[in-house]
Amino acid sequence: MTDQLTTDVKAFHQQVKLAGMLIAIGVVFGDIGTSPLYTYNALFHPGEKVTALKALGVLSCVIWTLTLQTTFKYIFITLQADNKGEGGIFSLYALIRRYFGKWAIVLAVIGGSFLIADGIITPPISVASAIEGLQKFDPGLNTVPIVIGILIVLFIIQQFGTQQIGKLFGPVMVIWFTFIGVIGMMALSKDITVLKALNPYYAINLLVNYPRGFWLLGGIFLCTTGAEALYSDMGHVGRNNIRACWVYIKIMLILNYAGQTAWLLQTGVANEISPFYNIVPESIYIPSVVLASLATIIASQALISGCFTLGNEAIRLGLWPRNRVIFPSHIKGQLYIPFFNWALMVACIFSVLHFKESRNMEAAFGLSVTLTMLTTTVLITLYMRSRRRPWWEISLIAALFLTVEISFLIANLEKLQQGGWIMLIVGAILTTIMLVWHKGKQLQGKLIAVTALTPPVIKQLSDLGNNQAIRTYATNLIYLTGVNRPGFVEQHSLDSVFRTPAKKADVYWFVHVEVTDEPYTMNYEVRTLAKNDVYYITLYIGFRIEPRVDLFFRNIATELLRSGELSYEVSEEKKYDPNDMGDYRFIVAHSFLSYDNELSFWQNLIIKSYYNLKIIGVKAAVNYGLDESNVIYEKYPLVYSKGGRSQLQRLYAK
Repeated sequence: MTDQLTTDVKAFHQQVKLAGMLIAIGVVFGDIGTSPLYTYNALFHPGEKVTALKALGVLSCVIWTLTLQTTFKYIFITLQADNKGEGGIFSLYALIRRYFGKWAIVLAVIGGSFLIADGIITPPISVASAIEGLQKFDPGLNTVPIVIGILIVLFIIQQFGTQQIGKLFGPVMVIWFTFIGVIGMMALSKDITVLKALNPYYAINLLVNYPRGFWLLGGIFLCTTGAEALYSDMGHVGRNNIRACWVYIKIMLILNYAGQTAWLLQTGVANEISPFYNIVPESIYIPSVVLASLATIIASQALISGCFTLGNEAIRLGLWPRNRVIFPSHIKGQLYIPFFNWALMVACIFSVLHFKESRNMEAAFGLSVTLTMLTTTVLITLYMRSRRRPWWEISLIAALFLTVEISFLIANLEKLQQGGWIMLIVGAILTTIMLVWHKGKQLQGKLIAVTALTPPVIKQLSDLGNNQAIRTYATNLIYLTGVNRPGFVEQHSLDSVFRTPAKKADVYWFVHVEVTDEPYTMNYEVRTLAKNDVYYITLYIGFRIEPRVDLFFRNIATELLRSGELSYEVSEEKKYDPNDMGDYRFIVAHSFLSYDNELSFWQNLIIKSYYNLKIIGVKAAVNYGLDESNVIYEKYPLVYSKGGRSQLQRLYAK
């Protein structure tokens, strides 16, 4: 099955189909495709006199940024690092964690956190930059209510899925890219000499000779925002479909940026309206604003969906508290996380209220994306090392991209006081939550007592299940165990069975869910510890599969009945129950930190923070897809003692 899956994945990524390219254009390139709306707006300020040195230098930097960052780094190199066909920073981490797990997780968490932070600022800046085109007719128009209204509608429709709307994404974005290329060509025809900026000399000349030219890199970097989406959404559309589309899209982008440059040189002065809208013919101005708005909504939709995917991967990899994950449509990989949706909506609204204009948002925007790309560069370097690529090749690639991205980072750091600090705080908060959750979960695991299901224990379970003097608690009693060692369970599970009143069951099941590094694994193993009495099941579930443990258990039990590996005693009650397996109960245990502990200060802080973070999560039953009517919750204390003697001494009355 695994070999067949690998073959299917390879075939999927090698093929180039028109339908696949259409989906790729609609889903993958929305963010980078709308960057012409605001990139030059951040570089040329109203009333500024435009010089050839700056205009040609900026265009040259944009062209070579798209070439180095997007084409070379992502299209040629990063897309090669797929985890069973899936991309994204957490998929990349899953590929290398067995080699560099202890500190690679920090890089993955930082990158993932700032990518989510990017999801907070991208919808506001994209939608605002499009709507601000209306200010050409009404310079005093307050666009904030319009932008907030669009964002609210966008987030409300997420819960219904985007299967039908998604069919329009590709055609609309094809029209958008063709449109920006055509208007760019029309403006370029008035001064075609700007194409000499293809020569990297003009980029170098800007950085070296233009006053504070280096610091312009912070704005130039905006042209490549969205490149990370090429990698994150690879599993939905296919590697070669992305590569084939990029040829067309890059040409359209360069034509548009060149057209904006030609207009700036022709007029000599930047004005209040974005250079993008200044090259739009008057006769189609209103339709262009509508089209730009649609394109930015699609770009925002793609990034929101990407945040859902990222959040789901973080949950499955044990990096984020459990949140409810819903699959609203039949599109592969599409999911909806209510907590992320409403939290992103509130954060986006606050961003609009704080910054008000797209021009004010670009400082916060560039910084978060730069940090994400830096972590991806380090992780892809580790990936190449794990694949034993030559040292000289690894060093050359790492040196090139680290030099470029550190330069962008330094340039963006100048914008901290302009709003960049907000994204740093957001990213730091998300990083802290993920690391505390991960470390707290590990610490909790070390504090939980584990015991082996030895033959005497198994015999005791069988005797209890067959003891006719004790009333039956359930036909099937199922304990979810977090111990990833077959034949071992938490001591509190056995305590739950044997402590008075003992829980008698016809069959005892111990189920462990193992989240695999492969995204779409669905396998299981059954160990018969005592036939018809005690079974141990290990479920191997991919990190992009909804773990519907209730359904999986019923299917497994039915299969065991069919194969003869399991049978139930015929009882009076079962005469009236058409279900051969009878009733079943899942026992879900929750630990709480006991006051009787000898933890160090830092251990105590981490474990308490871990328990507090559970507030933003959901119950384990929801996370594992259990029917609440079949779930029993139990609590047990988490106690750590160094084994010292109690200081309490008895006094005897005289």
